[in-house]
Formats: sequence, structure tokens, C-alpha cells
Amino acid sequence: MKVPFLDLSTQYSAIAKDIEPAVADIMSRCCFIGGSYVSDFERKMEDYLSVKHVSGCANGTDALALALKACGILPGDEVITTPFSFFATAESIASVGAIPVFVDIREEDYNIDPDKIEAAITNKTKAILPVHIFGAPCDMDRIMKIARDHGLKVIEDDAQAIGSEYKGRKAGTLGDAGCFSFYPTKNLGGAGDGGMVTTGSDDLYTAVTAFKEHGSGEAGAKAYEIAYGIKAPVGTGEKKTELYNPYKYYNYLIGYNSRLDAIQAAVLSVKLSHLDEYNANRAKIAKAYFDGLTDKVIRPSYSEDIKPCWHQFVIRSEHKSELCSFLTENGVGNGSFYPVPLHQQKAFNKDNSRICGPSLPVAEMICRQTVCLPIFPEMTAEQIDCVIDTVNRFYEGK
Repeated sequence: MKVPFLDLSTQYSAIAKDIEPAVADIMSRCCFIGGSYVSDFERKMEDYLSVKHVSGCANGTDALALALKACGILPGDEVITTPFSFFATAESIASVGAIPVFVDIREEDYNIDPDKIEAAITNKTKAILPVHIFGAPCDMDRIMKIARDHGLKVIEDDAQAIGSEYKGRKAGTLGDAGCFSFYPTKNLGGAGDGGMVTTGSDDLYTAVTAFKEHGSGEAGAKAYEIAYGIKAPVGTGEKKTELYNPYKYYNYLIGYNSRLDAIQAAVLSVKLSHLDEYNANRAKIAKAYFDGLTDKVIRPSYSEDIKPCWHQFVIRSEHKSELCSFLTENGVGNGSFYPVPLHQQKAFNKDNSRICGPSLPVAEMICRQTVCLPIFPEMTAEQIDCVIDTVNRFYEGK
């Protein structure tokens, strides 16, 4: 039996009847960016997460950059984050001119280690950017206490964590801002790129909304007033329509072009109604792996306060390369997330980043050992058993 690492086509076939009419409606109306589909999706996400504000944007990387800008992160500022994440986490910090400061992670859950954060704080530190890696929230109480004690902002990287919970609260509602990705492979994935920023702050929401559209219009004027204390006029009073906003030609801040497409919003709205079911299926697969895999496999360990959404099921093996080859040879999809810790990427050096300590030994070890097994909501019992059996056969005699 062959088991794919991910199967998007099966999921789509089950909901195509709901997605395709919405996409056809958008095409016929020719309202492709913004509009009612985007605003409706944002309201649904506010309800789902129990958060005051949601602002859709073009992708998860932009979401991080927008949140950093909205939080006032400037060139030369330092932002503490994890070295064990997708490149976009640190890339977004560098893209606004700030310095990513990497601290080590915890061996049991692969998340940033709160015990290491305070030692990394300097007078240049302005924010902490924790990543809820593989869909399991970080120890946010401790992170938030450190941040409040030192006057720092907390920006959550929730790219893999939609629907996960920390002490009953959804990821993305725990810090000053939350940043999500709707890349097709995510638990809530679009038909292309998409992202969003969440916040409980009116001022941060205004700033994000302004920065994602060239610092223009009503949001730009409000953000300018918040930033500089100067009230700015907005436009000339021309009439605003669904397809034309005259205010967009009045710019108050240097921003981005990062808007959520209407088609993506329509697809995501349909999938959002199934998200809890998808995540529940992922949790059942994770339980089967915990119960069925040999004890020779090192599994992640999470506290009772954590409800993961199981974006990935990641095991550790001292025989990583051999195991990946064996799985592939036997038709079982697998992944290596992440083979190179961020502080060792060629893009970063002593001039544009910093690490806390001479090395980050846990992150470096985890990168050498982590193997991702298939975990998607539509997996059959036979596919799950096949993965377990293949992994266990590899470990026979080891």
C-alpha cells in the first residue's frame, strides 16, 4: 500500500459542491479583491477564535511582517524567536530591518524554551515571536509574563496552529497579535496563498489594515494619527463604491500590497465550517500513532494545558536518514521539518542576527532527528496501520 504524505484532492472532492458555486459567483461579479466574501470570512474567524479583530492578508509571511510593523518594530530592534521553524519566521523579522535573536528550544515539544528567553533580552529587545510549532502552543503564560515584565510585545506565529488551544483559549488570541497562514497544506488551507492577523487591540488592527494597503485611505489616516498624534484629512469626499475607493490614493504610511483575495476567502469560509472535524480526525490519527508505534520511537510530549491541532506528527530518530529512506522505499510519504536550524542558514550571520549562547544544542539535535509522518484528516484506518507497521518494521532489531 502507498500512503501519501498529504492528500488534498480527497478533501476537495468532498466539499467541491460548496466551493465551486461561491467561486463562480465571484467570477460573475468580478469583485476579486476585498468585498463581502473577505469581510464575511473575517467575521467568521473572529467568532471562531473569539478575538476582537481579524484582518486578512496575502500570506502568512506578510502577516508576520504586518504585525511586526504594527507593533512598532523598527530597523535595529531585536526580536527574540526560535531557530526551529520555517524560514519565514525569521525572514519576516529581517524584512522590517530588525534583528532576529535565536534562543534554544525544549526537547520535549520543540517549542521555544521560556527558561532561555530572559538571558537574551537587551535594551534593543522590543518583542518576542514564539512559534506554535507543528500545531502545539508554546508555554504562553510564562512567555507573556516575561514580556510584560520587560515591556515587550508578543507576536504569535500561528501558521501551523489554527484551532489549537492553550488553557482553553485558541492560538492567535494569546499575545498582542497572532499571525496565520492559509497555504494549501495547512489545517485550514486555501486554493493558493492567504493569511491573516488577529488582535484584541483597536490600534494594532488599524495599523495592520493600513500597512497591508499601502498605508492609504481611512485606515492609513487613523494609523497616522495614532502614530504621530496628528489628525490627517481623508480624501476629498468622493463617493466610495464596491469597485472604487477614491481614498486609496491618499497615502499616510509606507506599507505593503498584501490583501486577501475574494476567491481564497470563499474557499476558506467553506473549509472553516469543517475545521474542527478535520482537527479531530488528526487527533485520532495522532492517538493511533502514540498507541501503535514502537517505544523505540521518540514522540513529542505536551502538557495537559495544550490541545494541539496536529498540523504535523513529528517523531525523533537517531537513524533519521535511514528511516526516511525506508519509509520512501515502502511507499510511505514522509518529511524532514526542519533539516537546518535558522541560525545556521546561510542568509543569517553575525551582522543580521544573534544567538543566545555559543550554540543552540537542542535545536541542532532536533533538526538532525525529526521525521514527519503522514497525518491528514482523510487518512483511512488501513493507511494509518500501514504507517505504523512500516515504522515498526524499520525498528525491528535496532
